[in-house]
Amino acid sequence: MIPTYIIVGASHAGAAAVDHLRRAGFDGQLILIGDEPHLPYQRPPLSKKFLTGELPAERLGIRQPQFYDQHRVDVRLNTRVIAIDRAARTVQLHDGSALAYDKLMLCLGGQVRKLTLPGSNLQGIHYLRSVDDVEGMRATLQAGKRMVVIGAGYVGLEVAASARGLGLEVTVLEMSDRCLNRVTAPVISEFYTRRHSESGVRLLCNTQVTAIEGLTRATGVRCADGTVISADMIVVGVGIFPATDIAAAAGLACDNGVVVESSCRTSDAHIYAAGDCTSHPSVRYGGCIRLESVDNAVEQARVAAANMCGKPTEHNHTPWFWSDQYEVKLQTAGLMRNHTRQVLRGEPQSGHFSVWYLNDDEVLAVDAINRPGDFMIGKRWIGEHKRLNASQLADVSVELKSL
Repeated sequence: MIPTYIIVGASHAGAAAVDHLRRAGFDGQLILIGDEPHLPYQRPPLSKKFLTGELPAERLGIRQPQFYDQHRVDVRLNTRVIAIDRAARTVQLHDGSALAYDKLMLCLGGQVRKLTLPGSNLQGIHYLRSVDDVEGMRATLQAGKRMVVIGAGYVGLEVAASARGLGLEVTVLEMSDRCLNRVTAPVISEFYTRRHSESGVRLLCNTQVTAIEGLTRATGVRCADGTVISADMIVVGVGIFPATDIAAAAGLACDNGVVVESSCRTSDAHIYAAGDCTSHPSVRYGGCIRLESVDNAVEQARVAAANMCGKPTEHNHTPWFWSDQYEVKLQTAGLMRNHTRQVLRGEPQSGHFSVWYLNDDEVLAVDAINRPGDFMIGKRWIGEHKRLNASQLADVSVELKSL
């Protein structure tokens, strides 16, 4: 019989899985299931050029539509998998039908964390995870309108920058003491705070939101100190959590994501997983980690596809990320966890600098602001477990390639 592989999730990982399964030699029936009405598309532009209208919807696609025909993929859009029957090796769909698989790849992604405050069900509150989410904001994205962004992580700050470019009045509320608190050094938080202020964004840290004001539509945000900030629209960017419901219900091991081995195989030998939904072992950083990045989704899909085709491959990859705000490009390689010191290279006021995270003298991560060369060499050094003299690293008169 012709084997059937099913990919659940029309995402970055799902699109990459199609490509890599065919590249790895899989010649059987390939089914891609997505719960949205769209073919796999890029999500990073949703908070940036797609939000501002610079990038049209037809250019969001990861692949052209003919790619799926050429790779003989049975694409099922607007289709939701509601259960996995591991014993029968079938996935059950929302319409009551079932599909049999020989091997299954879960590319389930993440789900936005939603507010549970009084008034959080009012109209005019937006979450940014899909094309349709952005389209639902279009009518209010007009110059002079007031936007309140809850959460000063990457998505929140990118939305703020995009909205200011469109002429909206923007206030960002953050409950911790600085923006990007969990993911960057204080010097980078300070840089972004200053840059947003220069563009007219009001960034309020140490601010706890207690309620959303309004009758049927949100008209403002109430803070713990009693202050009410008026708004024509509210955008919530307080993170995502891994979409593990159907995996957990099927009895797959889950712990802050679907637990996978370095092969991207789950606790079931016939099921693999890739992308934001996974928790995977990290030789470099220790323990299990879960990453939310395009790079990791694509790389895990490649590894999973190879192993599904009987070609032993391990996931051991230096993670990297990026964020575009105004004219500023932040590129990050590695993870800052377990670092013991931070080294600043360059002058933040110049708009071109980098922060290096070391464990003793070993490079764990680098954040590079408008310094792509620092990012590239840092990414390589992380993979090499490079050890550096911190004083030389901080000295911009010393070329990095000489270290």
